[in-house]
Amino acid sequence: MSKIKILIAEDEAIIADNIFDTLEDFGYEVIEPVISYTEGVEVIAQEVPDIAILDIQLSGKKTGIDLGAYIQEKYDFPFIFLTSNSDKVTFAEAKQVQPSAFLAKPFNSDELYASIELALSNFSKQKQKFINQENLIVKDALFVKHKQRFIRINFDEITYLKSDNVYIDIFLENGKSHVVRGSLNDYISKLNDHFIRCHRSYIINLQHLTSVNHISVQLSQVDIPIGKMHRDNLLNRLNKG
Repeated sequence: MSKIKILIAEDEAIIADNIFDTLEDFGYEVIEPVISYTEGVEVIAQEVPDIAILDIQLSGKKTGIDLGAYIQEKYDFPFIFLTSNSDKVTFAEAKQVQPSAFLAKPFNSDELYASIELALSNFSKQKQKFINQENLIVKDALFVKHKQRFIRINFDEITYLKSDNVYIDIFLENGKSHVVRGSLNDYISKLNDHFIRCHRSYIINLQHLTSVNHISVQLSQVDIPIGKMHRDNLLNRLNKG
């Protein structure tokens, strides 16, 4: 099972190192801490963490609240605010970006662990509540969350889906793609009979299949591997026409 990947945004080196070491001891995969909004944006794009711990005060003009707002707008994972400033104005501003939790400095390792696990648990429950909405099938289409709304994707627009840890890339015939959380098992049960699992990391749309051999298939100029466990099922489907 993959470890939970955590981002730390904290501009006080001693505190950042202490959090890093504590989280590693708990068994999480911890990304090297960042100290600013700009560094945070860059690392999130590269690493795509499962959860972030953000100090409200960071180096530079933009704050941890700004970084939280960016995560909320562009991505879909929970974040926790760290703060030594409990004034009402800052707290009210921070609440607007809907963090999963607040941790007031100083805090101990048990409080840190509890906040992370509770944030992840609540986030998972929230996702489960509207999983049917995210994968709602209406006339051969599904809806996926994009920023602050749900957008419709017709099944025939999808060429293939690729799993990457807890995320799935949905690739479309127009060259665009969407990143969603979930497993291929979740999605294969929502799609129609044109879709088939050809590899542990891929689902393909047979409508876009252009060529096939015993080790790979080609869709829209993209070569996709065929897994040994899925080869016979795929070839049988093709032979049945």
